[in-house]
Amino acid sequence: MKVVPLTQEALVAELVGRIDALPRDRHARVVVDGADATDPGALADALVDPLRALGRPVLRVSARDFLRPASVRLEHGRTDPDSYRDSWVDTGGLLREVLDPLEPGGSGEVLPSLWNAETDRASRAGYARLGEGGVLLLDGALLLDKWLPFELSVHLWLSDAALARRTPPELAWTLPAYVGYEPAPDVLVRYDHPTRPALVRTVAGD
Repeated sequence: MKVVPLTQEALVAELVGRIDALPRDRHARVVVDGADATDPGALADALVDPLRALGRPVLRVSARDFLRPASVRLEHGRTDPDSYRDSWVDTGGLLREVLDPLEPGGSGEVLPSLWNAETDRASRAGYARLGEGGVLLLDGALLLDKWLPFELSVHLWLSDAALARRTPPELAWTLPAYVGYEPAPDVLVRYDHPTRPALVRTVAGD
């Protein structure tokens, strides 16, 4: 294993290059996965304009817009880490409305948001069509152990100490949800210091 230090700009360039190397005759479903403390949405947002500049249509979706209704999500209370890990995100909705339509031969019609957690009502968003060669950029936490299909997966890794330090006190109850969460992404990024990320590369023979 080799750890390659990068600037934030170099990380964006690295990921854009990997995404653009994916075939243009089909959709590319890309996930940026990381604890809330890593702000995976910010990195996903940073990929949008460079990809569009390369001629790739891009659609941004956040897992936070696919949470289950409060009656289901909070069935075991508002601070249950097991529920937070396993049942807050409506993975069925993500598959049905976002990921499956981007399979080869799929309609390409994606629902960018399903549920507004603040109002606890359907978002009433309209469908958006992602053209051929288009890239879906999905961000969220704890998404890589749920058997969701992606052409490229990125995980922003935090050490236990950094995760505890950077998680706001009001969200400290979520920390046990990350215990034992060890995904195997296509791209692993050490993210203890967001301004100095490091790319983890597997060296032949490891």
